[in-house]
Amino acid sequence: MNGLQALLVVTLVAALAPMIVAALPGPGLPQVVVLILAGVLIGPQGLGLASTTGIRLLSDVGLGFLFLLAGYELDLRLLRAHAGRLAMIGWAISAVIAVGTVAILGSFGFLHAFVPIGLALTTTALGTLLPILHDNNMLSGQFGRYVLAAGAVGELFPIVAISLFLTGRGEFVAIGSILAVCVIAIVLTLIPRIIGPARVRAIFRQGRRATSQTTLRWSIVLLLLLLVAAGRFGLDVVLGAMLAGMVLRSWTHGIEIDVTPLEGKLDAVGYGLFIPIFFVASGMALDVKSIIQDPLRLIVFFLLLLVVRGLPSLLVYRRALPLRQRVEMTFITATTMPLLIALAAIGLSTGAMIPANAAALVGAGVLSVLFYPLIAVAVARRGRTVPAGPAGTDAAEPGGVVGAARAAGEPSADWENDPADDRSASPPSGNQHPTAGPAADLPPGPGL
Repeated sequence: MNGLQALLVVTLVAALAPMIVAALPGPGLPQVVVLILAGVLIGPQGLGLASTTGIRLLSDVGLGFLFLLAGYELDLRLLRAHAGRLAMIGWAISAVIAVGTVAILGSFGFLHAFVPIGLALTTTALGTLLPILHDNNMLSGQFGRYVLAAGAVGELFPIVAISLFLTGRGEFVAIGSILAVCVIAIVLTLIPRIIGPARVRAIFRQGRRATSQTTLRWSIVLLLLLLVAAGRFGLDVVLGAMLAGMVLRSWTHGIEIDVTPLEGKLDAVGYGLFIPIFFVASGMALDVKSIIQDPLRLIVFFLLLLVVRGLPSLLVYRRALPLRQRVEMTFITATTMPLLIALAAIGLSTGAMIPANAAALVGAGVLSVLFYPLIAVAVARRGRTVPAGPAGTDAAEPGGVVGAARAAGEPSADWENDPADDRSASPPSGNQHPTAGPAADLPPGPGL
């Protein structure tokens, strides 16, 4: 099958996925799971209708888009606030537990790739979670800031660690490469200042026309530029993609203009085309035979994601969130997948990870996306006094998934002056929804 035919099958699956989700009874199944399972079905180990060979480039761009959107939602001021400090403490606890866990499993001969698997157990799939959390109104108010901070740390820190320890080069060379790519990103953030805010605003306004789409085109150029730069310096491309999102945020942060149209376009291009292709291709590449031959490995990794990455939330947020929301955080932070695919590929390419563990690790990520967010959503719904559905969320957040996440992570002016105010505020009671009431939806800060 040639690349065009494979692309036709993959895009057909992507178009059918939301219809399948809508037709299924019960709580909404994440589309990500449907896309992955459909990829397994049409892939070489299923019906053999398509292969990843012809769509690999588009799949890589989809992975880049996923992390660009995650980087766009990352506000570094949030990491300096109380929510960010708690997120970093939680990740550090997860890293310590991961070291002990892989050491124990290694002593029994269960695994040999200590670093890739250890890092995999500390990741959180913020980009994958965003549509699920947005559709269930779980990104607003104080709880949304904690979720975004925990997710950002759970993606950014492992990405940096991958670039440092898994590139096959010396640590000093790896540090130099990271610094070089970061310098490129910093230089790119200065472009609006060099051009001038007035000209940038004019470009944004002119770029809204359907025939020009200037801002969207430059966003894609920015993404591909930093993907290429990261690849040239021997770094994992997800670092370049996340930096691209952070640069894009800085471009829109310093000018007084409505960025809702741009965010809607990023939603449309990312979630409408490239990101579904990445998830379908991930399912097509999943080694189902290895999982079937040794299902115990998948179960072990699936439970370890919850123990290592999720359970520390019960302790870390004990003074910031009520028990119900801490349980939600436990299952949200334990949800991961895109980085598991990257880590499994690195482990296989270096020969450090056996194929059975690579397949089980990715399979555990798929299961985490299938079960853990649904449990978190079920817990959130049980605690709501007034149900809120996707329709209300979409009406309140015209910018879509990207706009909702940005609004949730954007601190107010008062919060910037006193970044510990969310720590001193009394947490909501167990039967009060975190986003209910006018005080929960804080106004966006002056940056955007």
